[in-house]
Amino acid sequence: MQINELIEILKPYKNKMFRYAYSIIGNRFEAEDIVQEAIIKIWKRMDKFSEIDNKEAWVITIVRNLAIDKVRAKKKKQTSDINDFFHISDSAPSPDIKLEQKDAVRKVAEIMGTLQETQREIITLRDIEGYTYQEIADIMELKVDQVKVYLFRARKILREKLAPMRKML
Repeated sequence: MQINELIEILKPYKNKMFRYAYSIIGNRFEAEDIVQEAIIKIWKRMDKFSEIDNKEAWVITIVRNLAIDKVRAKKKKQTSDINDFFHISDSAPSPDIKLEQKDAVRKVAEIMGTLQETQREIITLRDIEGYTYQEIADIMELKVDQVKVYLFRARKILREKLAPMRKML
């Protein structure tokens, strides 16, 4: 198999690979590097690729492990600017609405930052990336019941901390 064939096989996953690496690393260039490292790692293991049932979970797991290794190597936690994930259209909301939206996004990012790392990852995988409980369990090497508990607790914390914001709106 040639590298072009591998890239074709990985096309459906490339955006998720990048977003997931970026959600862990918080740096676009490093996330791109991780995706490239993952492609190389997958290339080296292509003999196993056809045997794998859930290829997407396998690919994302490789990205996750590489990203976590990079975070551990840095030994300092970086946070990502949540604004990079939201593209507000240019239908030109007024400056005061833009400021309110930016403040709300900042507050949500702060609250997300207070979650445990596992809870934050699960929220990202489930609510942003749309993975199933089983896929998340496979990616994070947890039991499905553990994923559900982490997700329930994370959502509960978010609801409680976001309640004052909703009252202001």
